[in-house]
Amino acid sequence: MNLFDLTDKVAIVTGGGSGIGMGIAHGLADAGASVVIVGRDRAKLIAAADRLSNETGRAVTAIAGDVADEAQVNSAVAAIAERFGRIDILFNNAGVTIRKPPQDFSLDEWRQVIDVNLNGVFLMCKAVYPAMKRVGGGKIINIGSMASIFGASYASPYAASKGAVVQLTKSLALAWAADKIQVNAILPGWFETEMTDRARAEVSGLSDRVAARIPTGRWAKPADMVGTAIWLASRASDYVTGVAVPVDGGYSSMM
Repeated sequence: MNLFDLTDKVAIVTGGGSGIGMGIAHGLADAGASVVIVGRDRAKLIAAADRLSNETGRAVTAIAGDVADEAQVNSAVAAIAERFGRIDILFNNAGVTIRKPPQDFSLDEWRQVIDVNLNGVFLMCKAVYPAMKRVGGGKIINIGSMASIFGASYASPYAASKGAVVQLTKSLALAWAADKIQVNAILPGWFETEMTDRARAEVSGLSDRVAARIPTGRWAKPADMVGTAIWLASRASDYVTGVAVPVDGGYSSMM
Protein backbone atom coordinates (compact mmCIF):
# COMPACT_ATOMS: atom_id res chain seq x y z
CA MET A 1 0.00 0.00 0.00
CA ASN A 2 1.37 3.39 -1.03
CA LEU A 3 0.53 5.75 1.82
CA PHE A 4 1.39 8.75 -0.35
CA ASP A 5 -0.89 7.89 -3.27
CA LEU A 6 -3.58 10.54 -3.86
CA THR A 7 -5.42 8.78 -6.66
CA ASP A 8 -9.18 9.48 -6.58
CA LYS A 9 -8.67 12.40 -4.15
CA VAL A 10 -9.91 15.90 -4.97
CA ALA A 11 -7.65 18.74 -3.82
CA ILE A 12 -8.18 22.51 -3.71
CA VAL A 13 -5.21 24.88 -3.67
CA THR A 14 -5.95 28.56 -3.11
CA GLY A 15 -3.43 30.93 -4.60
CA GLY A 16 -2.41 28.09 -6.89
CA GLY A 17 -1.61 30.26 -9.87
CA SER A 18 2.03 30.90 -8.95
CA GLY A 19 4.80 30.39 -6.42
CA ILE A 20 4.40 27.93 -3.57
CA GLY A 21 0.76 27.27 -4.43
CA MET A 22 1.63 26.26 -7.96
CA GLY A 23 4.42 24.03 -6.68
CA ILE A 24 1.98 22.32 -4.31
CA ALA A 25 -0.60 21.89 -7.06
CA HIS A 26 2.05 20.31 -9.30
CA GLY A 27 3.04 17.85 -6.58
CA LEU A 28 -0.55 16.88 -5.78
CA ALA A 29 -1.30 16.23 -9.44
CA ASP A 30 1.85 14.13 -9.78
CA ALA A 31 0.66 12.09 -6.78
CA GLY A 32 -2.62 11.32 -8.56
CA ALA A 33 -5.06 13.92 -7.19
CA SER A 34 -7.62 15.85 -9.19
CA VAL A 35 -6.49 19.42 -8.50
CA VAL A 36 -8.50 22.64 -8.52
CA ILE A 37 -6.63 25.94 -8.20
CA VAL A 38 -8.53 28.95 -6.89
CA GLY A 39 -7.59 32.62 -7.07
CA ARG A 40 -8.75 36.09 -8.03
CA ASP A 41 -6.98 36.47 -11.40
CA ARG A 42 -8.91 34.32 -13.87
CA ALA A 43 -6.47 34.72 -16.76
CA LYS A 44 -3.49 33.88 -14.58
CA LEU A 45 -5.28 30.83 -13.17
CA ILE A 46 -6.23 29.49 -16.58
CA ALA A 47 -2.65 29.86 -17.81
CA ALA A 48 -1.35 28.11 -14.68
CA ALA A 49 -3.89 25.28 -15.01
CA ASP A 50 -2.91 24.75 -18.65
CA ARG A 51 0.78 24.64 -17.72
CA LEU A 52 0.18 22.23 -14.85
CA SER A 53 -1.97 19.98 -17.03
CA ASN A 54 0.73 19.85 -19.71
CA GLU A 55 3.54 19.18 -17.22
CA THR A 56 1.75 16.55 -15.12
CA GLY A 57 -0.42 14.88 -17.72
CA ARG A 58 -3.46 15.35 -15.50
CA ALA A 59 -6.31 17.81 -15.97
CA VAL A 60 -6.04 20.72 -13.53
CA THR A 61 -9.12 22.91 -13.08
CA ALA A 62 -9.12 26.68 -12.51
CA ILE A 63 -11.92 28.44 -10.63
CA ALA A 64 -11.82 32.19 -10.02
CA GLY A 65 -12.82 33.41 -6.58
CA ASP A 66 -11.78 35.77 -3.80
CA VAL A 67 -11.14 33.86 -0.56
CA ALA A 68 -11.99 36.97 1.45
CA ASP A 69 -15.53 37.04 0.02
CA GLU A 70 -17.82 34.52 1.73
CA ALA A 71 -20.29 34.33 -1.16
CA GLN A 72 -17.52 33.67 -3.68
CA VAL A 73 -15.93 31.05 -1.42
CA ASN A 74 -19.21 29.20 -0.96
CA SER A 75 -19.97 29.36 -4.68
CA ALA A 76 -16.53 28.03 -5.65
CA VAL A 77 -16.61 25.19 -3.13
CA ALA A 78 -20.15 24.22 -4.14
CA ALA A 79 -19.12 24.12 -7.80
CA ILE A 80 -16.13 21.90 -6.99
CA ALA A 81 -18.22 19.52 -4.87
CA GLU A 82 -20.85 19.29 -7.59
CA ARG A 83 -18.35 18.68 -10.38
CA PHE A 84 -16.19 16.08 -8.60
CA GLY A 85 -18.65 14.66 -6.08
CA ARG A 86 -16.24 15.07 -3.16
CA ILE A 87 -13.54 17.25 -1.59
CA ASP A 88 -10.68 15.53 0.24
CA ILE A 89 -7.83 18.03 0.50
CA LEU A 90 -7.60 21.79 1.01
CA PHE A 91 -4.44 23.87 0.89
CA ASN A 92 -5.06 27.42 2.12
CA ASN A 93 -2.15 29.11 0.39
CA ALA A 94 -3.58 32.45 -0.84
CA GLY A 95 -1.90 35.38 0.85
CA VAL A 96 -1.03 39.05 0.53
CA THR A 97 1.24 41.49 2.30
CA ILE A 98 1.87 45.22 2.48
CA ARG A 99 5.29 46.46 3.56
CA LYS A 100 5.57 49.58 5.71
CA PRO A 101 6.13 50.55 9.38
CA PRO A 102 3.15 49.71 11.63
CA GLN A 103 2.37 53.34 12.43
CA ASP A 104 1.86 54.03 8.73
CA PHE A 105 -0.83 51.38 8.13
CA SER A 106 -4.37 52.53 7.59
CA LEU A 107 -7.16 50.42 9.03
CA ASP A 108 -8.24 49.54 5.49
CA GLU A 109 -4.75 48.21 4.70
CA TRP A 110 -4.72 46.22 7.93
CA ARG A 111 -8.11 44.71 7.07
CA GLN A 112 -7.01 43.91 3.51
CA VAL A 113 -4.22 41.66 4.79
CA ILE A 114 -6.26 40.08 7.59
CA ASP A 115 -9.22 39.46 5.27
CA VAL A 116 -7.17 37.35 2.86
CA ASN A 117 -4.59 35.72 5.12
CA LEU A 118 -6.81 34.86 8.10
CA ASN A 119 -10.48 35.33 7.27
CA GLY A 120 -9.95 33.64 3.91
CA VAL A 121 -8.50 30.58 5.63
CA PHE A 122 -11.45 30.41 8.01
CA LEU A 123 -14.01 30.81 5.21
CA MET A 124 -12.43 28.11 3.06
CA CYS A 125 -12.15 25.68 5.98
CA LYS A 126 -15.76 26.28 6.97
CA ALA A 127 -16.94 25.84 3.38
CA VAL A 128 -15.21 22.49 2.78
CA TYR A 129 -16.09 20.98 6.17
CA PRO A 130 -19.50 19.50 5.16
CA ALA A 131 -18.05 17.85 2.03
CA MET A 132 -15.14 16.36 3.97
CA LYS A 133 -17.37 15.11 6.75
CA ARG A 134 -19.67 13.53 4.19
CA VAL A 135 -16.85 11.40 2.69
CA GLY A 136 -15.53 10.37 6.10
CA GLY A 137 -12.63 12.73 6.59
CA GLY A 138 -10.16 15.01 4.90
CA LYS A 139 -6.93 16.95 5.05
CA ILE A 140 -6.66 20.70 5.56
CA ILE A 141 -3.24 22.31 5.33
CA ASN A 142 -2.90 26.01 6.10
CA ILE A 143 0.14 27.90 4.88
CA GLY A 144 1.67 30.01 7.61
CA SER A 145 5.08 31.66 7.50
CA MET A 146 8.26 32.29 9.41
CA ALA A 147 6.24 35.32 10.51
CA SER A 148 4.08 32.84 12.45
CA ILE A 149 7.13 32.49 14.74
CA PHE A 150 9.07 35.73 14.41
CA GLY A 151 7.92 39.33 14.37
CA ALA A 152 8.09 41.45 11.22
CA SER A 153 8.61 45.15 11.86
CA TYR A 154 7.93 45.94 8.20
CA ALA A 155 4.79 43.78 7.89
CA SER A 156 2.90 43.76 11.18
CA PRO A 157 -0.55 42.74 9.80
CA TYR A 158 1.07 39.92 7.83
CA ALA A 159 2.83 38.61 10.94
CA ALA A 160 -0.35 38.95 13.00
CA SER A 161 -2.38 37.07 10.40
CA LYS A 162 0.15 34.25 10.05
CA GLY A 163 0.48 33.83 13.82
CA ALA A 164 -3.30 33.58 14.01
CA VAL A 165 -3.35 30.97 11.24
CA VAL A 166 -1.36 28.61 13.48
CA GLN A 167 -3.79 29.06 16.38
CA LEU A 168 -6.77 28.60 14.06
CA THR A 169 -5.14 25.42 12.75
CA LYS A 170 -4.83 24.00 16.26
CA SER A 171 -8.40 24.93 17.13
CA LEU A 172 -9.86 23.34 14.01
CA ALA A 173 -7.75 20.23 14.51
CA LEU A 174 -9.30 19.77 17.95
CA ALA A 175 -12.82 20.58 16.81
CA TRP A 176 -12.80 18.26 13.80
CA ALA A 177 -10.68 15.33 15.01
CA ALA A 178 -13.81 13.24 15.62
CA ASP A 179 -14.77 13.80 11.98
CA LYS A 180 -11.39 12.37 10.87
CA ILE A 181 -10.34 15.70 9.42
CA GLN A 182 -6.68 16.43 10.09
CA VAL A 183 -5.77 20.12 10.13
CA ASN A 184 -2.12 21.11 10.02
CA ALA A 185 0.01 24.07 8.98
CA ILE A 186 3.19 24.49 7.00
CA LEU A 187 5.49 27.39 7.81
CA PRO A 188 7.53 28.20 4.71
CA GLY A 189 10.89 29.84 5.11
CA TRP A 190 12.35 32.09 2.46
CA PHE A 191 11.09 30.86 -0.90
CA GLU A 192 11.70 32.37 -4.32
CA THR A 193 8.24 33.69 -5.23
CA GLU A 194 6.67 36.79 -6.72
CA MET A 195 6.05 38.13 -3.20
CA THR A 196 9.66 37.71 -2.06
CA ASP A 197 10.96 39.03 -5.38
CA ARG A 198 9.30 42.32 -4.47
CA ALA A 199 10.77 42.20 -0.96
CA ARG A 200 14.28 41.61 -2.29
CA ALA A 201 13.86 44.50 -4.70
CA GLU A 202 12.68 46.82 -1.91
CA VAL A 203 15.09 45.80 0.89
CA SER A 204 18.74 46.23 0.11
CA GLY A 205 20.90 43.20 0.97
CA LEU A 206 17.93 41.03 1.98
CA SER A 207 18.78 38.14 -0.32
CA ASP A 208 22.34 37.78 0.96
CA ARG A 209 21.39 38.23 4.63
CA VAL A 210 18.73 35.54 4.43
CA ALA A 211 20.97 33.08 2.58
CA ALA A 212 23.70 33.62 5.19
CA ARG A 213 21.32 32.60 7.99
CA ILE A 214 19.89 29.50 6.27
CA PRO A 215 22.00 26.44 7.22
CA THR A 216 21.41 24.90 3.79
CA GLY A 217 22.84 28.09 2.28
CA ARG A 218 20.15 28.88 -0.27
CA TRP A 219 16.65 30.22 -0.74
CA ALA A 220 13.99 27.56 -1.33
CA LYS A 221 12.17 26.92 -4.58
CA PRO A 222 8.46 25.95 -4.79
CA ALA A 223 9.45 22.34 -5.52
CA ASP A 224 11.03 22.16 -2.05
CA MET A 225 7.52 22.28 -0.58
CA VAL A 226 6.16 19.25 -2.43
CA GLY A 227 7.30 16.42 -0.14
CA THR A 228 5.85 17.96 3.01
CA ALA A 229 2.67 18.92 1.17
CA ILE A 230 2.05 15.40 -0.08
CA TRP A 231 2.81 13.90 3.33
CA LEU A 232 0.25 16.12 5.06
CA ALA A 233 -2.32 15.55 2.28
CA SER A 234 -1.97 11.75 2.33
CA ARG A 235 -2.79 8.78 4.55
CA ALA A 236 0.82 8.88 5.74
CA SER A 237 -0.14 11.69 8.14
CA ASP A 238 -3.43 10.26 9.44
CA TYR A 239 -2.17 10.44 13.05
CA VAL A 240 -0.76 13.96 12.67
CA THR A 241 -3.01 16.92 13.44
CA GLY A 242 -2.73 20.38 14.96
CA VAL A 243 0.96 20.85 14.17
CA ALA A 244 2.89 23.58 12.35
CA VAL A 245 5.80 22.23 10.32
CA PRO A 246 8.60 24.61 9.29
CA VAL A 247 9.95 24.05 5.79
CA ASP A 248 12.77 26.54 6.03
CA GLY A 249 16.14 24.87 5.50
CA GLY A 250 16.85 25.19 9.22
CA TYR A 251 16.27 28.96 9.39
CA SER A 252 14.07 28.82 12.51
CA SER A 253 16.58 26.61 14.35
CA MET A 254 19.37 29.22 14.14
CA MET A 255 20.10 31.54 17.04
